[in-house]
Amino acid sequence: MEKKQKTTLTAQEKIRLLNGKDFWYTDDLDGRIPAVRMSDGPVGLRTEKSDENGRNYTVPAVAYPSIEVLANTWNTACATAMGECLADDCRDRGVDVLLAPGVNIKRNPLNGRNFEYFSEDPQLAGTMAKAYIEGVQGQGIGVCVKHFCCNNLEYDRLHQSSDVDERTLRELYYRPFAIACEAKPVSVMCSYNRINGQFASEYAKGFEFLREECGFDGAVISDWGAVRDRTAAAKAGLDIEMPHSEAGMKKLADDLQAGNITEGEIDACVERVLQFVDRVKEMGEGKENKRSETERIAVARDIAAEGIVLLKNDGVLPLGAGAKLAVSGIYAKPDRTEYVSGGGSAKVTWLENTNDLPAALSARGFDVAYESAFGTHVIHSFMQDVRNAALNALKVDVSIVCVGTGDGMEFEEGDRESMRLPAVQERAILDTAARNPNTVVIVFAGAAVDMTPWEGEVAAILYAGFPGIGGMEAVADLLAGTVNPSGKLSETFPLDYEDIPAAISYRTAGVTRYQEGLDVGYRYFDKYDIPVLYPFGFGLSYSEFMYRDLKLSADRDALILEYVVENVSEVDGKEISQVYVGECAPLVYRPKKELKGFSKDLVKAGTAVTVRMELHPSAFAHWDTARDRWTITDGVYEICVGASSQDVRLAAKICIENGKIVF
Repeated sequence: MEKKQKTTLTAQEKIRLLNGKDFWYTDDLDGRIPAVRMSDGPVGLRTEKSDENGRNYTVPAVAYPSIEVLANTWNTACATAMGECLADDCRDRGVDVLLAPGVNIKRNPLNGRNFEYFSEDPQLAGTMAKAYIEGVQGQGIGVCVKHFCCNNLEYDRLHQSSDVDERTLRELYYRPFAIACEAKPVSVMCSYNRINGQFASEYAKGFEFLREECGFDGAVISDWGAVRDRTAAAKAGLDIEMPHSEAGMKKLADDLQAGNITEGEIDACVERVLQFVDRVKEMGEGKENKRSETERIAVARDIAAEGIVLLKNDGVLPLGAGAKLAVSGIYAKPDRTEYVSGGGSAKVTWLENTNDLPAALSARGFDVAYESAFGTHVIHSFMQDVRNAALNALKVDVSIVCVGTGDGMEFEEGDRESMRLPAVQERAILDTAARNPNTVVIVFAGAAVDMTPWEGEVAAILYAGFPGIGGMEAVADLLAGTVNPSGKLSETFPLDYEDIPAAISYRTAGVTRYQEGLDVGYRYFDKYDIPVLYPFGFGLSYSEFMYRDLKLSADRDALILEYVVENVSEVDGKEISQVYVGECAPLVYRPKKELKGFSKDLVKAGTAVTVRMELHPSAFAHWDTARDRWTITDGVYEICVGASSQDVRLAAKICIENGKIVF
């Protein structure tokens, strides 16, 4: 069908196919082929309608936990379930392709869109994204993986060049896209920025990598307004310019006539667009919703419960039955959902504002006094009384202070000014902690927060992220102990922003130099023994786990690991064990260790589980710039199993000789 269509299309019709029909649809050539409708919504669908006066509004939808919370679950089943739910939401609203997920590496904690991304680590980011894609597309809706690539800050994103060496591209910034491509996404979205001076929409080398090396067989779609030269983009392999652009169409038509682009080059893009349309439509045929909207809300709550991270606990949590509580801070009961979610294209209009932690705690049998006390940056004197919050703290067993950021600080097109919370929030924490030693801080934010001014003064810290529509219920369950915390950090929380290499790297109005190379996140901190507040992969539980009996064996080219995780407490819990690999005496610069696998397992109290994992040759390889290929160096490698990147519980060494594993 595609070949017949292509041969019967005029040159002008082909050019139309390579351009959006409007803001959200591909061109249907006046009904000759199906149109594909696309929509934002990595954590909740963002579709628009017009009211009776012709004004657009965003249709309310299920607000799922942010991608950063999803990543903190380290649970691929959660990612798949969230994808399935989003697909059902899309079907309900007539959307064919979800513009998600974003797999950009968290190079800089101030990036305004970090709440949309999975991790500082490519293995974790890619693995979770792959499961998310399988969930969406398994339910008959296409995805558009974004933003290819190196869009790691919002600062001047339409113009700046991310200057990155080839090895770093291969090992860090390409890697999550490569893993995501294993799920066969129907499309990939290019980013706005330049890569080594070349606009992403014209990045032929990158598109070739996706298609030739990753097996990507979908359409490359521009981010909205990311095309500067439509002809150059088409020649590079960008298939669809979004949204509709008369200028882009004219550019292609004029250059075709002038011989600056051949009809064969246009046909290559047209072929991919036709295949994209066919695949999307075939994918959705016969599919029905897997879950009702009520069931999707329950999934959102379950994901939040697994992705919220307990960072500190001196024993105050879980709360004692019937405890008297003082809850303070606008984030505990925000009148606007924007206080507990990020902004931009990932912003969701919630079905309802369910954010009421005092009510959720009261429903669980606690005696709760609430005072909003402070806003994001100021105390609204006619509505808030910070002294009353302090008095409440003096009268109760436990004081709970809710702080955070929200879409006023974390949003598309802008970066955070600081890792620290606004001064009014830090002061409220310290004032409350001075009056009640059992102070618990709950942080609603989309990325790492500098907690050093107050971390040592409080009894417990719960990092809730942006937990979505069921988030407050999940927080209450974790505080009460009816749910055992099992989330772990998918990014490092440094002691100070200046400790991060990206913070001091070269940056001008036109260029961001990735001079740290491979030293991103824990790869840097672990290599140079730089202390951090909370390491990558860290998270506490109400259970206690012991690791033992690491066994290694070889099966053909794969390394087989087996080890035991034992719950030595009286509380059932889930533990995330992480496997890292490091070359002990490398011939080229390599991080001390790199994440190569992980497992999240339910371990009942007093029992143990055996975890089995396979590491394939790619786990030991580095990009050989001398030969332009992946290489496994003969030598000694250390295999580490840990509860975090800095909490190694088991370790063993293997040798690789002539490309084969020996013991």
